[in-house]
Amino acid sequence: MLVTNLREIPLRTLSDKPTTLAELAGDKVVLLVNVASKCGLTPQYSGLVELQQTYGPQGFTVVGVPCNQFMGQEPGTAEEIAEFCSATYGVDFPLLEKSDVNGEGRIPLYTELTATADAAGEAGDIQWNFEKFLIGRDGSVLGRFRPRTEPKDPAVTGAIEAAI
Repeated sequence: MLVTNLREIPLRTLSDKPTTLAELAGDKVVLLVNVASKCGLTPQYSGLVELQQTYGPQGFTVVGVPCNQFMGQEPGTAEEIAEFCSATYGVDFPLLEKSDVNGEGRIPLYTELTATADAAGEAGDIQWNFEKFLIGRDGSVLGRFRPRTEPKDPAVTGAIEAAI
């Protein structure tokens, strides 16, 4: 598939509806994050919700991609994931369907994203849950932040502020 814009790659919502980042986010800047509910990094949901609250009114949104590829840390059904995110962390940003982000079953969006290098110049597979990609209004990748980089890290917030 020839990709001209990441925002146009076909995706599915957690409720199994076809969509794209353009449909989900409009012309907003997007922080795309592979998420999991049973991970040591799961508390990062709190920071993601804070980013959504802080920058959402300025043309920004977080989009979560549940993934069960890392030690089975997202085993739930779509309904269980939605309930956990809402009840535990107050997640109000869009969630996509549970997807593979590495390997042969990797969704096309992540095929494109993993070609992007991080701050250390390293591209390639997603390392773990909560790896983050900042996607600009034009569909370009503006930044890649590895899993241990907290959502409210100055590198992340600075990149968001520069993009919005």
